[in-house]
Amino acid sequence: MDVILFGPPGAGKGTQGALLAERHRLLRLSTGDLLRDAVREGTQLGREAKRYMDAGELVPDEVILGLVHEVMTNGTAASGYIFDGFPRTTAQAEALTDLMRRLHRTLDAVVVLDVDDESIVKRLAGRLWCSQCSAVYNVYTNPPAVPGKCDICGGALVQRDDDREDTVRRRLEVYRAQTAPVVAWYRNAGLPVHNVDGNRSVDAIQNDLEALIRK
Repeated sequence: MDVILFGPPGAGKGTQGALLAERHRLLRLSTGDLLRDAVREGTQLGREAKRYMDAGELVPDEVILGLVHEVMTNGTAASGYIFDGFPRTTAQAEALTDLMRRLHRTLDAVVVLDVDDESIVKRLAGRLWCSQCSAVYNVYTNPPAVPGKCDICGGALVQRDDDREDTVRRRLEVYRAQTAPVVAWYRNAGLPVHNVDGNRSVDAIQNDLEALIRK
């Protein structure tokens, strides 16, 4: 079983993908994780990717696809894959389709976790991190007892740069602009596309995903 899991930043793709992967013995493929692992391990593709990352440039599609190809040909997850937020462009979708055809695999479905922008902003822009113990809070859903101070260690709470509201809204704009054409591309290719309400509890969303998989 090979499934693509889409959703805006903060929608819960990582959580839901990890649960499905563990339950069904699939391998969750997140290109961000693949890039970080390759750079840390110093592989040839990792060194190439690092050159672009250090220069503040986007890593080329051929490097991303090379990392995906390496994982899919090492025999560690013959039962299937969950592609987490990948492919990000129609060019990557076309390349992934060609790669899977060469590996005699076929995508079974695309699942989109739908979460409205304002909910995402509250989830991400409301996050605060303890500067000492890394505990996580949210000013809307899980505020600290004393504003600006960690309940656990008393450390100062900070907001990460990529969680600032203007940054979050920009990330959402990029996601909408990039993902909509990819989802439309798969629909036009005849692949089942399922939309799941991501504004609910982790368990409720997981139950819906399980029902889709059983189909």
